[in-house]
Amino acid sequence: MNGWIILDKPTGISSAHAVAKVKRLLRPDKIGHAGTLDPLASGVLPLALGEATKTVSYMMDASKSYAFSVTWGQERATDDSEGEILLESPKRPSKQEIEVLLPEFTGNIMQAPPHYSAIKLEGKRAYDLARSGHKIEIKPREIFIKSLEINNFTPEAAEFTCHCGKGTYIRSLARDMGRMLGCYGYISSLRRLSTGKFNETHAISLENLADMVHKGEVDFLQPVESALDDILARDISSTQALRLRRGQTVEIPDSNPGNNEGVIIFAHENGKAVAICKLQAGVMKPVRVFNL
Repeated sequence: MNGWIILDKPTGISSAHAVAKVKRLLRPDKIGHAGTLDPLASGVLPLALGEATKTVSYMMDASKSYAFSVTWGQERATDDSEGEILLESPKRPSKQEIEVLLPEFTGNIMQAPPHYSAIKLEGKRAYDLARSGHKIEIKPREIFIKSLEINNFTPEAAEFTCHCGKGTYIRSLARDMGRMLGCYGYISSLRRLSTGKFNETHAISLENLADMVHKGEVDFLQPVESALDDILARDISSTQALRLRRGQTVEIPDSNPGNNEGVIIFAHENGKAVAICKLQAGVMKPVRVFNL
């Protein structure tokens, strides 16, 4: 079984737990996921099966969109509703104050990941260090937020949608907005709406997946190359495909080495995935070969 399942992960379980459930259900040779969702979060979780695991890094790089709620008045250790309260404020922001602030959180901005995250510090996960009581400092890094909009507002909380690039932490976004508004804030609900080209319309629940498997249906499976839509594709001949599958290079006579050096190319034969290649000195060199 090779391809992608776009799972609609429920709240209350980790991404790893969701992967384990699908693994028990389908028993694939290999399985992986692109973009972790916390137990608090629900929504689009792409799962790679078999040969699709070779494309996980490309799905990880895809842009994502989220719907989330921020509750004002407290800052919490985990930056969500599950953490202990660290700071409190009686202040509550107006809708106008929030709207004025939003441009500060769009475009290329600097963001420090949450202490309770999978970031590695000196070989250890940040969340393990935080749970053990260590004082940690995670340096801010540049992220990209394409859009951030407020959808609903009450004095105690606000609902937003966000379209962002890889590496963005929505929990950090809520924390930083709360600090700049002078009232503190934390994520009280979070749902991923899309990853790359996949959105909620492609997603399937664990229950529906189990039902389809028991009926012998496989309509839930997306093609292996689904993660490769954003890279250059090239149709190749059967002779070229055979060379790539053997780990050999293929000459590209119409390439311009000066302009295209190092370009990643998805090579396919009549629509069938063959290999992910790197263009070097006018030849395609296979980086990942698909056994399909």
